[in-house]
Amino acid sequence: MFYRLSGVYHTKYASARQLWPIRADRWQVSFLLLLGVVAPLLFGKFVLTSYLLPWLIFTAAALSLTLLMGIAGQLHFGFAAVMAIGAYASIHLTRAGLPFELALIGAGLISALIGSVFGAAALRVKGLYLVMATLAMQYLVDWTIINVPAISGGAQATLQTPSSATFLFFSLKSDITRYYVALLWVLFVTLLLLNIKRTSIGRALVAVRDKDYAAAVIGVNVVRYKLIAFFTSSFLGGVTGAVLAFCYYQAVTPEQFTFNVSVQIVAMVLVGGLGSVIGSYLGAGFVLLAPIILTNAVIYLNKLGWLSASTNTLSHIPLMIYGALIIGFLLFEPLGLGKIYDNIRKYLLVWPFRHSGL
Repeated sequence: MFYRLSGVYHTKYASARQLWPIRADRWQVSFLLLLGVVAPLLFGKFVLTSYLLPWLIFTAAALSLTLLMGIAGQLHFGFAAVMAIGAYASIHLTRAGLPFELALIGAGLISALIGSVFGAAALRVKGLYLVMATLAMQYLVDWTIINVPAISGGAQATLQTPSSATFLFFSLKSDITRYYVALLWVLFVTLLLLNIKRTSIGRALVAVRDKDYAAAVIGVNVVRYKLIAFFTSSFLGGVTGAVLAFCYYQAVTPEQFTFNVSVQIVAMVLVGGLGSVIGSYLGAGFVLLAPIILTNAVIYLNKLGWLSASTNTLSHIPLMIYGALIIGFLLFEPLGLGKIYDNIRKYLLVWPFRHSGL
């Protein structure tokens, strides 16, 4: 078996601090990275733009929220509003003549500043009270976008992304360019989260998450690190919203960033596993792709005559199965899909010696 701890000797701090000290993990990461790079050559335009592209972008959104909810322990139910700020800001900045690369940074900073203002509520409240504060942000941003024509053009208006936008001199009209922009961004956010856990900032955020007043006793500046968490998460969410607008929708409307989208992103984080990087990938894939796969499966079974029901019933069967799967996952492993993957991995590390659990 290739998945073994034998031969892994931590004789140096550098080897012990590697992200993937086990060779099999490095092989898997290298294979997945290579698969992501050559995906435009392996898959058609429909799969690339309708499945892989939104999965990568919403994985970046889930990772951005994981930093806040999973690592810092601060609840946020208005993350779609953060992404909306980044999406609209990036379009207005590029229309003003700013290059797309700088517009991404500007959109992230604007989202971070506004998100930090509402995140300041975390300095006084927590739990459900903080949820209400972030919900207020969601509805306030929704109202502002709809009722301020200078931002969105009106309640029913569609704001098109500039067709002349480029990334590193490559036109964003190309599907392949948009895919690679999304891939580069999700890789950046992934590496950021993998490494932030190993820094003093990451350890301080975990201390604040576990018990903020105990963290204050040992010298952690709780106010500072809560604001850092909201600022960084909102910055990442704003850039993700800009990438979503330019690389997937290529136009933005107020309906694209409603409260339902916030709930979806929270579901990605929870189903994948709080604080889990691999869980964000699995959670985003499950929330986005499972309903589509289930719907196609039900339609196929109906055509074969194996599933006979009314049209109304057929339309609700995928949703019922989808809900049952979420409940089943949470009952089987409350820590999410990322923990299920970790359990399988740890089993393979010591197989066939089941008593040697790690």
